[in-house]
Amino acid sequence: MTVTATSVDESDQLKPPIAPSPRAARLLRLVPALTAALSGVLLYVSFPPRTLWWLALPAFAGLGWVLRGRTWKAGLGLGYLFGLGFLLPLLVWTGVEVGPGPWLALVAIEAVFVALVGAGIAAVSKLPGAPLWAAALWIAGEAARARAPFNGFPWGKIAFGQADGVFLPLAAVGGTPVLGFAVVLCGFGLYEVVRLALEHRRTRAVRRSAAAVALLSVAVPVVGAVAARPLVSDAAEDGTATVAVIQGNVPRAGLDFNAQRRAVLDHHARETERLAAEVKAGKVPRPDFVLWPENSSDIDPFAHADARAVIDTAAKAIGVPVSVGGVVERDGKLLNEQILWDPEKGPVDTYDKRQIQPFGEYLPLRSLVGAINEDWTSMVRKDFSRGSEPGVFTMAGTRVGLVTCYEAAFDWAVRSEVEDGAQLISVPSNNATFDRSEMTYQQLAMSRVRAVEHSRTVTVPVTSGVSAIIMPDGTITQRTGMFVADSLVQKVPLRSTETPATRLGVLPEIALVLVAAGGLGWAIGSGLRARRTRTA
Repeated sequence: MTVTATSVDESDQLKPPIAPSPRAARLLRLVPALTAALSGVLLYVSFPPRTLWWLALPAFAGLGWVLRGRTWKAGLGLGYLFGLGFLLPLLVWTGVEVGPGPWLALVAIEAVFVALVGAGIAAVSKLPGAPLWAAALWIAGEAARARAPFNGFPWGKIAFGQADGVFLPLAAVGGTPVLGFAVVLCGFGLYEVVRLALEHRRTRAVRRSAAAVALLSVAVPVVGAVAARPLVSDAAEDGTATVAVIQGNVPRAGLDFNAQRRAVLDHHARETERLAAEVKAGKVPRPDFVLWPENSSDIDPFAHADARAVIDTAAKAIGVPVSVGGVVERDGKLLNEQILWDPEKGPVDTYDKRQIQPFGEYLPLRSLVGAINEDWTSMVRKDFSRGSEPGVFTMAGTRVGLVTCYEAAFDWAVRSEVEDGAQLISVPSNNATFDRSEMTYQQLAMSRVRAVEHSRTVTVPVTSGVSAIIMPDGTITQRTGMFVADSLVQKVPLRSTETPATRLGVLPEIALVLVAAGGLGWAIGSGLRARRTRTA
């Protein structure tokens, strides 16, 4: 008797499928967790200093895959792993000088917000239009992170990784919430397109409405970004100004550079005087005004005659107004202050930093932190106080809005300066504490997004780099190296038109939070109805 190949095949088909071994089963159960963590790492890789902005899309596609159909508890855990994969490498710079303790604590807290978003995304993952609800939930999570705890920490907003991306013009439409929403929506939509394509290949039955939603989730953000392109312009509306950015450098990197405060001041004065000599020699054009970084004078020039004399000499040498970053004590309050220094009159105006950095400029829970590690309390011996008013200096006829360092991460802090009439934005910063980490590049990308969001030239004077001049279209035209003394001089456009993002303010964010709440409410209601049906 001859057995044909067909008979063998048919008999094999009758056999039950071979069950995976216990070890293989355990490994398979780890796949979602590994995918969540690796998708978070992929999101981190999309951020500066790399220009791989597009990796954010597969990162969110991976998150969409692991969360689809999960319980909210599973979503909570997988979301936390995604948050750790993203934030652990992104925020490693926070431990450069203080060790891993504060870095790990910060990441552990911030990842909780991502975990909660993961739980919400799992809940809405089976709803019609799931990418829309999921993307809105992500932005709601960013909105919460920007406000709590300790007045928020918006670092790592998806928008801040898109300075080189095709979606950037959307910043001018609705600010960082709309830009971030578009990227996340496109990522989740990409997953839906792939999922439905595989389902169609397997069953030949996919609802047209589901396919349309998936395709629109990918297409609408791209089309929207192209349609928003006319909002991005570097044309001068109010003439031009020639601006000088001074980077004096610091004696050495690290927290203890404040021990050499006079040297930091001297470095910036010396670089300004060197620039003045080049102007006098005709090598560079005379600037209309000069911008120094945050903490360029950690010696209070109002209280110390020698510091005042150094600044006076530098301002007289260049012969134009100078914005000086000072640490000032007034009425018992310690202030991180920008001082408008006239070459003839001396200090004529001030701006006090409003969004001060927790654990850097003030210490929440001081007694608790001291009980854990006394060295940490010594790093912030006295808390800085907050300013209360926007800072817009009139410098040689130009309205210059001041956004001091950490404030650039907060939507309201930048927008308030533009609403107060700023024709140009300056982001004086001090990144010396963080050595050569990625922090300075992440912050520079924020300033590029802000330039497009409000259609303003943005200057970034930094004590130790990277200092830069950014056009209203987000293009960097000049930049310095790190830990070098240098200056940048350039004629830049002045603009006064407000973008839709400036005019709308917080409304797009509120709208997206309401969308997220609507999707979550729908999912919870559907779950309760299904439970009642099962028990009936």
